[in-house]
Order: sequence, then structure tokens, then C-alpha cells
Amino acid sequence: MKSTGRICAPVLAGMLLAGMAHVAAAAGLDTAEGRLAAYRKMQCSMIDGKESFFWWTGTAYGHVAGQPDIRLFRVEGINVRRCASVPDAELGDGFRLISREILVYQDIETGEMLHTWENPYTGETVEVIHVANDPVNQPAQHPLRRNGSEYQMPLVTQGNDWWWSAAVPLFYPNPLGGDYQKYVGGTYHATEMFNFKGKLDDLLDEDSDSATLFVGWVRLAQWLPWMEMGSRTGTMYFHAGGKKVGDYENVPADFRAVIEEHFPLYRHAPPMDDDRPNETSWTYFKKVMEARED
Repeated sequence: MKSTGRICAPVLAGMLLAGMAHVAAAAGLDTAEGRLAAYRKMQCSMIDGKESFFWWTGTAYGHVAGQPDIRLFRVEGINVRRCASVPDAELGDGFRLISREILVYQDIETGEMLHTWENPYTGETVEVIHVANDPVNQPAQHPLRRNGSEYQMPLVTQGNDWWWSAAVPLFYPNPLGGDYQKYVGGTYHATEMFNFKGKLDDLLDEDSDSATLFVGWVRLAQWLPWMEMGSRTGTMYFHAGGKKVGDYENVPADFRAVIEEHFPLYRHAPPMDDDRPNETSWTYFKKVMEARED
């Protein structure tokens, strides 16, 4: 999922990196190495290069003060990732995550992929530009951090259940802005909120290279650029849920058909040595617009 300002992800991989102090008192999570191994099983696989898919679906809403909220369109997406081991004599053996993701905007009634969309706020019909972020990579994580502290996991546990909540405020210069954003504004402002949950026996199973988890996602953000809302007042929020489905064949068949027709690159993750700068939906939109001007 990662997000339309950053997916999502998304999107999902990056949001899990937020450090907190509470550590679940469970076997296998009482050392930095054990916690990092559990985190890797959440994210991808203990096997270098093995691909894992996250899939999610939900709805996007428009919010304008003094008006009823509007259901704008459905959303559905995937993130495909793999992990690569990163040894370090000082920090301990770690890993980095390499991924790419898509988020598709769909008709609110039929669920069909949108190509054009009638904006209920302006009455104009606009072209829909979907999210296609490649890559969405994360820096290496190790049992020890460079400040000497140990890797932590903010899990809450009860019985065999674990869950993890993360809120990530985003505020940075909008890549679609001009040279004077410092003076006239033009920052990207959003908040991503995630809930992850799963089963401890699955997470700590030494005979399994991966773990299943479920995800809930809420995103508060500005209007999408392709909506052509300009400086109109209001915000958007996205509400979605999904899970780590593992293999590509576990992505729903109708969405696999969309991937194969429109986004065939996203059937696989980038190579493990991928070192390109990350893409966001805003930088991708900018590239699409610039390509049309050439």
C-alpha cells in the first residue's frame, strides 16, 4: 500500500521501521538478533532473494469542512519485495529490503480500474494516473544501531496474538512545487497510520522462513495531483486493509489480471543489488507529465 505520497506502502516496509521502546516479552524476542529475525520474517523471507507480496484494498474519501464526506473511488494495490542479507562486523548481520509497488484507483461502484474520472468537486472529467513506484527500498537494519543501542520491536502481545501500531507524519518539499516553496508554501503534508497483527507461534516458528501478517492502513493527505484540484480547500483520507499473501498466485485473480495487462514489471521485485533512488507517487506523476512534454 504503501501510499499515494509514499506508498505506501509503501509504503508498508518503511512504516514498520519506526522505533519504539516496548518489546514483547516472548521467547525469541529477548535479543536484538531474535527481534531482527522476527522483523525480517514479517517483511519478507529469511531466504535471500525470495519474493513476498503484500496486497490491500479499500476506499478513498474526500473531506471538505461544512460538507458531507464523499466516497471518491476504491483503491487496490500490491507491494512485491525481497530481502538481501547485509553482514557487518560491527553492527551484526542484518538485511535490507528491496521492493516496488502499485496502487490502482477503481470505480466506486463497479471496482473496475479507472482511466478517466469525473471529479464531483469540479464537475470536470480528468485522466487517472495510478501509482507505480519503482523502487521502494529501505536501508539495511542490523541488531545494533550506530549509536550503540539494540534493535527494538514495538510489539504488543496477548496470548498468541501480536500487534503493532505506527503513525508516521510526513512533511517535506513537494516535488511538484517550484523554486520558492520556502516563501509561498508547497510542502507535501500527510500522515500514514498502520496497524499490523499476526500470531506469535507463526512469527517465532524456526521451521518457517516467513510469517503471515494482516495490515490496516489509514492515510490523511492532500488532493491527488491528477484530480486537478489546485488550491481548493479540503483533504483526502484512505481506509484500507490487507495482508501479506506470500506468493504471486495468492494475489486475487482479478487483480493479477490488472497487473499482467498494465503493470507486468510488478510481478517481480527489483534485483537485490538495486541502488536506485526511491520513487513516490508525486515523483512518478512528475515524470509522466515531463515525458508528455518531450
